[in-house]
Amino acid sequence: MCLRAALCAVLFGLAPGAYAQSYPAKPIRMVVPFAPGGGSDLVGRVLAQKLSVALGQQVIVDNRAGAGGRIGTEAVARAAADGYTLLFATSSVMVTAPALYAKLAFDMPRDFAPVSLVASTAYVLVVHPSVPVRTVKEFIALAKRTPGKLSYASSGQGGPAHLAGELFSAAANVNMVHVPYKGSSPGTTSVIAGETDAMFSNLLPALPAVKSGRLHALGVTSARRSSIVPDVPTLASTLPGFDVEQLYGVLAPAGTSREIVRRLNRETVKAVQATDVKAKLASDGSEVLVSTPEAFEQRIVAEIAKWSKVIKAAGIRDE
Repeated sequence: MCLRAALCAVLFGLAPGAYAQSYPAKPIRMVVPFAPGGGSDLVGRVLAQKLSVALGQQVIVDNRAGAGGRIGTEAVARAAADGYTLLFATSSVMVTAPALYAKLAFDMPRDFAPVSLVASTAYVLVVHPSVPVRTVKEFIALAKRTPGKLSYASSGQGGPAHLAGELFSAAANVNMVHVPYKGSSPGTTSVIAGETDAMFSNLLPALPAVKSGRLHALGVTSARRSSIVPDVPTLASTLPGFDVEQLYGVLAPAGTSREIVRRLNRETVKAVQATDVKAKLASDGSEVLVSTPEAFEQRIVAEIAKWSKVIKAAGIRDE
């Protein structure tokens, strides 16, 4: 009896490792909590294709759109922690939603096991040519001379461009008027038309107008220069510590075994560093940004704390 008990103990002790070694034994579902065709869908599908080859099992993208990404995110939080359901998330569900909404059906990151960051997308501060500035420093000086006069467009209340504007206003100690639009493209178009003075715009919609002179690019919002517009300085060079990026990352349900998370991390990091993947991401205005699971979790926690302060100070409320 003692021998049998000892044998069982050994077998059960090896079970998690043995399970991880046989993983994956069936297709994996990667939930993208947004509709097909957007930036998160594009990046998620590129990653899914690479992981399918690396893992020897098909990684199927499952678009579960609704409620700003919260429906798909909740579905993964409630899924079995066996490595066969993953979440391809953006800052809007990893950071903005927890910072903005008092009540969520999931807790970030408690209900998830972060796997790895995948990519990031910076924004660019653009102004209409009639605005008499060509640098971030000049823009701040103008805003200080004309408090409440300069307007900035955004993709909507509580969206990335709005939050970037609020962070900028706080960091530079200026007062600007926020003008929300229904999407990034309409917001950028409003600056091109001269309806608004400025915007923290997505790179891709802004680039053609910048190249043609219909907009002037003053600075990128990431802490480092963007490889997509390397000649444009960072806002951080004028406002130290300023850093606003759309983050993309992979998460599994909380409780997923450490071995499986590590395996997924290794394959994800390897996949997105491939030359063709970097090129594909660049075509969407994104750059590769990978991490360990631990660093990814730390980034989520830090970003939630940062944006919670910005949202509270600005009096932004969920709608």
